[in-house]
Amino acid sequence: MKFPFIKPSQPATNPSEEAQSGLGTFGGVYTPSILTILGVIMYLRFGWVVGNAGLLGTLLIVVLANCITFFTALSVCAIATDRVVRVGGAYYMISRSLGIETGGAVGIPLYFAQALSVALYTIGFAESLTVTFPQLNQLYVALIVTILVGILAITSASIAIKAQYFIMAGIVLSLFSFYFGHRVEPTEIELWVTSKEPFWTVFAVFFPAVTGIMAGVNMSGDLRDPIKSLPIGTLAAVGTGFVIYMTLPLFLAMRADSSTLIAKPLIMQEMAVWGPSILVGVWGATLSSAIGSILGAPRILQALARDSILPPWMSFLGQGNGPQDEPRIGTLVTLVVAIAAVCVGDLNLIAPVLTMFFLTTYLVLNLSAAIEGLLQSPSFRPSFKVHWAFSLMGALGCLGVMFLIDAIATVVAAIVVISIYFWVRQRELMVTWGDVRRGIWMALLRTAILQTDHTDDTKNWRPQILVLSGAPTKRWPLIQLAEALTQNRGLITVSSVLPMGSRDMGKQAILERRIRNYLQRRGVQALVRLVTAPDPFEGAERLVETYGLGSIVPNTILLGDSQESSHRDRYCAMIANLYRAQRNVIILRDNPNLGNNPFVEFQQKKFRIDIWWTGGMQGNGSLMLILAYLLRSNPHWQDADIYLKLVVTDETAVQTAQANLDDLVKDLRIGALSRVILADGRTFSTILKQSSVGADLIFLGMATPGQFFMQSYEKLQHWTENLPTSIFVLAAPGFNFQEVLGDN
Repeated sequence: MKFPFIKPSQPATNPSEEAQSGLGTFGGVYTPSILTILGVIMYLRFGWVVGNAGLLGTLLIVVLANCITFFTALSVCAIATDRVVRVGGAYYMISRSLGIETGGAVGIPLYFAQALSVALYTIGFAESLTVTFPQLNQLYVALIVTILVGILAITSASIAIKAQYFIMAGIVLSLFSFYFGHRVEPTEIELWVTSKEPFWTVFAVFFPAVTGIMAGVNMSGDLRDPIKSLPIGTLAAVGTGFVIYMTLPLFLAMRADSSTLIAKPLIMQEMAVWGPSILVGVWGATLSSAIGSILGAPRILQALARDSILPPWMSFLGQGNGPQDEPRIGTLVTLVVAIAAVCVGDLNLIAPVLTMFFLTTYLVLNLSAAIEGLLQSPSFRPSFKVHWAFSLMGALGCLGVMFLIDAIATVVAAIVVISIYFWVRQRELMVTWGDVRRGIWMALLRTAILQTDHTDDTKNWRPQILVLSGAPTKRWPLIQLAEALTQNRGLITVSSVLPMGSRDMGKQAILERRIRNYLQRRGVQALVRLVTAPDPFEGAERLVETYGLGSIVPNTILLGDSQESSHRDRYCAMIANLYRAQRNVIILRDNPNLGNNPFVEFQQKKFRIDIWWTGGMQGNGSLMLILAYLLRSNPHWQDADIYLKLVVTDETAVQTAQANLDDLVKDLRIGALSRVILADGRTFSTILKQSSVGADLIFLGMATPGQFFMQSYEKLQHWTENLPTSIFVLAAPGFNFQEVLGDN
């Protein structure tokens, strides 16, 4: 099964005539990747790296950096061969795997990383040019080149593909000229330098040299056979870069001492057989990388705008121009960002910032592939298979290196990414593709269900409520009561019984979805279940009998009071059956004539809850106290006064009963107020009406279902006539709610 995608824009570069029929592995993946890898850092900063870290330190830096890149390349190959990678490159892969929020959180920093890369390369070009021609001003050269690169990206992007082979030839020529070169001064190889820049600072400057693997991924839409070309081309580029970066330090260390390597950015030119070949390599590599970055960054910006990650007023950045859907507006914005970075003008300052951005992207890419592989979802079927452990190692490597480079910067980067994540999340963007998050929850759910047995556990008891609401719009107070009681601690299932033959299964599923959407709009998190049955009573019993998954079944049934006397016998029989099924039963009885139902619309007032204590701590009494306590945990009820009321008929027992009730309230630690009421010849009905007329909610226990259960239920109804909202409670048999309260 393939996931649906949003309408994609064109690939990151405009195809040439060759690309229209499809690029091959060499031209479409290997060449753009290796051109980005062998760039400005190699020519202008590799000598500085060797001079500061020594030969062994440099080799260690190269190995660590390439391990991270290699594991990330494996992850990229796995994801890229599972689905077509559209415009946006790494952002596209992350958003379609870990969700649009995570994609946005990484995509925005990634865009700035690509935009700043333009400045990195043009500054590198200007630096090499001013070394050769000292009369030139480096800042002005960098600004002019940046503007020219931007104009080229807007008007003639296809030149990048046509020119890449010539640039490749120039780099190869420069490397051969260097390898067959000579030393510039007598020197002894320094294996490890400890008196210069810190090791991880040097690593941060070098790391952007190995971040070119996404260049080939951005060409995915232009490849003849992306499933074949992406893994081969990407890994070949990583391997080639590794070999070159492992050999260059040896020649550099043998031909100049550390002070010279640090002081002369273009030391490779002095060592080469033909010095100008190094300049050809530098200029070609920097310009091609700058062009690649200014082609890639606007397309990330375009993808972010089209996925509505950016604010609505920035939606114009998603526009494309011409038959190839060129993001010209995005290119202009990127050009402004690059010019601002050029004005900073410090290559050593920009490179570590890029390192953090790229490491964050690589971290999330590895995490995406690790989760996809670990979950083994049937929809994840990459032709290039990678064990999830390798991707996880890549993710941990990225995270570890980020902390070693700069722990504070890592925390700041994490705060930025998390802030963007929640900013995108609170906008509740609707997408048309699936992502891996549901798979994560399914895996956790499976583990939780299998680990949860059917044994009653008083320590971890919480209400799992099945609401027999009928149409939610008509019985909304039931749902409000369920939400107030659970307060994100238990599950709510809103259920309804439909007449037999009223809807087929397809229409029933549509109705369930409508109810679910209605609940979400009202801010209620709940499951929805509909069943068909000859009558609502049989349907309710069928729901209780069959609904649930493993040990996760509703332990509490919430329903409304029976107003129809003609159905009273069947209604009470249903309650008895629910009791025999070992479920708690809660019945909400409100008096519409009074208009004071606290669950219809929450009022800004201090509520009063009356609990009538008739059965002691066994059964109903304990459950009523638990429910009142849970209710007061809700923000709308947190200031409620709970009154625990007990009626005694003997005046001499008042003081003893009051003392016992006070001790009970103190032991239970639920903040209730105890009240002992002397009957003084009055009936319980009279006392109830006189004492609770000013309450907002009244709890009353129901009798154990038996031969005269219907009569006792009707008595409860009679007692609560013209009283505020009442809740009738029937505790499930055999469960020790006294232990839930913690009363020993």
